[in-house]
Amino acid sequence: MEYDTQTRAVDDLHRAVSTCKDDEKIADGKAIVERLTKLKYELQHNRPLTPLLDDGRRDVADYNRELNALASPTWFDVSWLYAECYLYRRISSFFALSTHWKSYDVFARQKLSTFVSSRPAVLELAAKYKQLINQLKDNVPHTNTPEETEDAEKLLFSEMCEICLWGNATDLSLLTALSYEDIQKLQGAEARKTQEKNILVNDLPAAYRTLKTAQNTDPKGERRVDIVLDNAGFELFVDLILAGYLLEAGLATQIILHPKSIPWFVSDVVPADFASLLNALANPQALYAAPPEGSDEAPAPLSNQEVTDLSFLFEHWSSLHQEGQLILRPNLFWTAPGSYWRLPSSAPDLYEDLKKSELVFFKGDLNYRKLAGDARWAPTVPFGDAIGPMGPSSGIRILALRTCKADTVVGLPTGEDERLKGMDGGGGDTGARKWAWSGKWAVVQFCDGKA
Repeated sequence: MEYDTQTRAVDDLHRAVSTCKDDEKIADGKAIVERLTKLKYELQHNRPLTPLLDDGRRDVADYNRELNALASPTWFDVSWLYAECYLYRRISSFFALSTHWKSYDVFARQKLSTFVSSRPAVLELAAKYKQLINQLKDNVPHTNTPEETEDAEKLLFSEMCEICLWGNATDLSLLTALSYEDIQKLQGAEARKTQEKNILVNDLPAAYRTLKTAQNTDPKGERRVDIVLDNAGFELFVDLILAGYLLEAGLATQIILHPKSIPWFVSDVVPADFASLLNALANPQALYAAPPEGSDEAPAPLSNQEVTDLSFLFEHWSSLHQEGQLILRPNLFWTAPGSYWRLPSSAPDLYEDLKKSELVFFKGDLNYRKLAGDARWAPTVPFGDAIGPMGPSSGIRILALRTCKADTVVGLPTGEDERLKGMDGGGGDTGARKWAWSGKWAVVQFCDGKA
């Protein structure tokens, strides 16, 4: 359990309160600071978890019912999953019960700063994305034969998904003008080989076949793809890169984005983060040419071409959003305290809605852990078995994109966990699965619940 969550929240709110002029708002903010400080004390001293106060949201009863069933545990005597979810839900209640700070996101400043600090990758991706989208709009052929075209499309899909997986801008130079020679170069690139070696299970080909089959079967029909989001900032930026590509490539006709309803695990996307990102792209010079916090030295201003590239993204994504092709659809279920095994019974409307999707992406470590029940599975247990009612016969096709940052991992080949534990720092000397803590390794796992 990290204590710095409350510390960062207190520091951010202190700064926000210090800029206020309204005495009532200042007093309201200071009261929230006191509650955050008290919460930190309770956690550090292993006090019992207390029922959430009714802040008007429907999920309060669910949290309190589960807390009662756990017999009012202390912080160190309850499952990690419930404790962490409870922590962020309780922080949210402090703001929801206030008068002047109801919509304030105490983590928003930090989320935007990650986007600002990713300037080089943002600019490179923006330029490549603009070229790619214009090629797709103009239907510019990349290759000479259907086989080469198919190879190019498969590789492009994989590259887009892997950028989302790692949240970085690796191997972007060949994303556009993919000739057959370019494909061979990219497939043989050492950086790509190294990156792919770190994907322990890679089901991207199966996911691509699913979307391509749907496109070929009903090219003029509605074909929806959902993305259960993870982090804001640069990661949301690359998620939108993927969404825009899927739409322009015809692999989807509508993208549903699933953000959290409340500030969650510090960096998770809430609807306001989408608006914040678009606003930043609408006026990128103001964002990127401003001096960093605590410094008087401004970075170099963006070039006219860089501003043009970023403005293109703003116009493209805004247009997709306005036309109903790119939709945000939050749901309280995503911030519930339990695993996604509960989806069919706890949120039946959401469960039925996800069945309408051709493919549902689940991004990130927490979504993966919730899919697998955050259980201590043997690492060779099939992914479809570990996700229980979300697996085979669920009616939902799932693709999990996850860099490993916790012990829970499934679907590995026999002997792979042992091999990784035997590496330097892998945990073999302690029996712990330390290799899965750093984010160096990843899994991309598909389950066809419609089969």
